[in-house]
Amino acid sequence: MNDSPLALLGGTPAVSAPGPHFTWPPITEADRQAVARQLESAVSIPDRSGVVADLEDALASYLGVRHVVTTCTGTAALHSMYAAAGIGPADEVLVPALTFHATATPLFHLGAHPVLADINDRGQLDLEDAARRITARTKAVVAVHLWGLPEDMDALISFADDHELMLLEDGSHAHGATWNGRHTGTFGTASAFSLNGPKPLSAGEGGFVATDDTDLYYRVLLHGQYNKRCRREIPATHPLARFAVTGMGLKLRIHPLAAALAHTQLTRLENHLAGRQAVAARMRTALDGVPGIRVPHVPVSARPSWYALPLRYEPAELGGLPIERFLEALHAEGATEADVPGSTCPLHTHPLFQTPGALLPGYADGQRQPADTFPASDHVHAATLKLPVWHHENDVDLADAYTTAITKVATHAKDLL
Repeated sequence: MNDSPLALLGGTPAVSAPGPHFTWPPITEADRQAVARQLESAVSIPDRSGVVADLEDALASYLGVRHVVTTCTGTAALHSMYAAAGIGPADEVLVPALTFHATATPLFHLGAHPVLADINDRGQLDLEDAARRITARTKAVVAVHLWGLPEDMDALISFADDHELMLLEDGSHAHGATWNGRHTGTFGTASAFSLNGPKPLSAGEGGFVATDDTDLYYRVLLHGQYNKRCRREIPATHPLARFAVTGMGLKLRIHPLAAALAHTQLTRLENHLAGRQAVAARMRTALDGVPGIRVPHVPVSARPSWYALPLRYEPAELGGLPIERFLEALHAEGATEADVPGSTCPLHTHPLFQTPGALLPGYADGQRQPADTFPASDHVHAATLKLPVWHHENDVDLADAYTTAITKVATHAKDLL
């Protein structure tokens, strides 16, 4: 008879609370009232007025930028940002090989080529590898603040300046994150954010572009906000004003009900982030030194938003126990929200990045990059466990139970071999 304390082998689970253990965003009465008021006010806003203007003004003030344009999704925000930045056919854009695919896929729809560059052991863009991939067609580099951990923006700004590249940011995980006290999304020429359901700032669905560049702002409007908004905001004397009615032909506006939810959520974002900071610090302290587990290093310059807590799994310290078996045991302990990254994975593993011509005319030659050219991306992805980061003091016991479960499985890993 097996006398292991592991729940998978008959022991008592470390997490006793019934699930689900993490839901987002936290909905309050203020959210319900804001959405209900908007429902009675307007469910379609074709210009920059009402709750759309209120949200964009609030986001611009929060970030400290001149312009914000909301969109229906984060993917749409990225698409508009790239289009407004003037990226087009045959242009190349450096993108980290490990990110969510939407960081790069809009480039295909502009005729451009995402050029993947490997990451370093900390999961951030490997600037030496990126430099080797620069050609005469390289136009921009994208900073991705994955899991809400800010990139080293000092290094990226220097890299972009040295190579005369435009710096753009994908802040989809990083609302409120900072580097040297400055918000992510304010370092590059422009940035794109998602407001999708689980993001630190959520509209259910939505996104936005932020920039200080007024001409780029007009081009963002023309890309996805045609007619009334363009006619009212682009000066009649501007060379692009004649395109105001049609823009570039796309409508990517945020829904007013989503804008209402995001606007009221924004008023609580800093409190949510402070709570996440405290819980993440507690979890990292509890897991620091646990065999087989490495907590993320956070530079003193960085304040993460903690979209998730990514842990590095080291099977060699646990007798070679596969991560899948470790996760199975962790789920048996009741830590059902623990997970491995799914669609956020090395981009070169997606068929779209191997043979884009199968779906997208104009890419018949493809731009296949051998899988073995991104070893760090492959390794980091395969060795990542991620946990939710709670924000409320009432969830501290649950966070503790999760770290207890991880410690328990790691300590008794030999029973699983």
